[in-house]
Amino acid sequence: MNKFILFLALGTLSFSQAQTFTKQDTLRGSITPEREWWDLNYYHLDIAVDPDEKFISGSNTIRYKVLEPHQMLQVDLQHPLSIEKVTQDGKELTVTHNVNAHFVQLTKPQVKGEFNEIVVTYSGHPKEAVNAPWDGGFSWKKDNNGKDFVATSCQGLGASVWWPNKDHMYDEVDSMLISVKAPKGLMNISNGRLRSVHKETNTYHWFVANPINNYGVNVNIGDYVHFDEVYQGEKGALDMDYYVLKDNLEKAKEHFKDAPKMMKAFEHWFGPYPFYEDSFKLVEVPYLGMEHQSSVTYGNQYLKGYLGRDLSQTGWGLKFDFIIIHEAGHEWFANNITYKDAADMWVHEGFTCYSESLFLDYHYGTEAANAYVQGIRNNIRNDRPIIGIYNVNYEGSGDMYYKGSNMLHTLRQIVNDDKEWRTILRGLNSEFYHKTVTTAQIEEYIATKMKRDLDPFFDQYLRTVKIPVFEYTIKGKKISYRFTNTVKDFTIPLKVFIDDQPVWLNPSTTWQSKKMKGNLESLRVDPNFYVETKS
Repeated sequence: MNKFILFLALGTLSFSQAQTFTKQDTLRGSITPEREWWDLNYYHLDIAVDPDEKFISGSNTIRYKVLEPHQMLQVDLQHPLSIEKVTQDGKELTVTHNVNAHFVQLTKPQVKGEFNEIVVTYSGHPKEAVNAPWDGGFSWKKDNNGKDFVATSCQGLGASVWWPNKDHMYDEVDSMLISVKAPKGLMNISNGRLRSVHKETNTYHWFVANPINNYGVNVNIGDYVHFDEVYQGEKGALDMDYYVLKDNLEKAKEHFKDAPKMMKAFEHWFGPYPFYEDSFKLVEVPYLGMEHQSSVTYGNQYLKGYLGRDLSQTGWGLKFDFIIIHEAGHEWFANNITYKDAADMWVHEGFTCYSESLFLDYHYGTEAANAYVQGIRNNIRNDRPIIGIYNVNYEGSGDMYYKGSNMLHTLRQIVNDDKEWRTILRGLNSEFYHKTVTTAQIEEYIATKMKRDLDPFFDQYLRTVKIPVFEYTIKGKKISYRFTNTVKDFTIPLKVFIDDQPVWLNPSTTWQSKKMKGNLESLRVDPNFYVETKS
């Protein structure tokens, strides 16, 4: 999700500002002993949603595989929701509560290799989102006809803000059934495919066949109408379904033409859509949008750009609906490849922000893509590192979007072969298909494929706020040059132009000199490299 507007509203957080973390941050953000011994296998989330009372109630069945014997299991659920009881094999268990972390004392012996279940029954008034999706929870709204328009969003805040689960990204559930009782006359749209609707209770049953991260699970209730199409993709026929408010049907049919264009571009660059079994959906919601897996939510007011704005200020950002392209791009980077720790959120946002330019590249050409990336560079603040703090659910700087995109665009220039670059991007989605990853794994994969030591490169852009400076001097026909403002041993090949002709240099942190032909005063650095220049 793009948080640029929120960052402007909050102002800049100083990199030197000390961070204070609590026991709750550790319980939420780390793989605790009460989490590590069991592996998620299946959820059945079964709830009733009452918009009049802003109240939810129900249960979550948690099936898991025992990795090592242990008798204490951590479940997460945030106040003011409360757990009413936890049972295993019909027997109620003792639960110890530590604010948002709840520790279940199991009585049945937990045998390695076996699959067991607990049922967590809960209810309450979930946190109401103040400024969704950045400040998450339930959005309790009304449409223009006065009918309930309800949706969830919880990235960062955590899925436990509205349902009990293992609220850490490292362990994705293998499959999931989502059953939601909605008010009569309204529909609920969740992830995966619709299995059935129980008409008497107006309960919608959605099944997710693929692994899903916890914040990707969603509830969307409204006076929806449905239209669809079948996209012939790399893995065959893909169902693409659209759910919008009745009043918006005709403009949605026109505006959502960006969806198959997105699919065509991203399957080209990243490989097959990762969730054919679960279909692809766009669902209208009363907030801006979010990358919920196979149920991407949309609230961009049927405008091109970001609520009508071009974030690149080049004109190219108005060639597409930002929310459709960006949030759907997360199906590859966030939902297929998922970070294990929030500190590595750049893996989601850097690649997906970069996907916007690749959409332009596919449909409008490389020059359009280049202009867009260079344009969004103006939004970079360099306030603190892109990588956050591990094990406390703390993400890095919002620069993970625009700086992350420019870092990847710089790598593309170093590769200097679009076929090879495409192979790397597709390879990432193949190598880490339906997996949770660390930054180190992504770095190693790219470096191995590029056959280059990229440790200083990634340290520079991900772990510092410093932008490399290409410094040079000219004396006659000789140019001397180096990189400054860098980490130790930073070096990359750099394309410059002399008399508008491309020339490759290999600057490092030590001075080098070279005699060259042409008017050296005409030297300019290729702007596709995210470096600064000092002559």
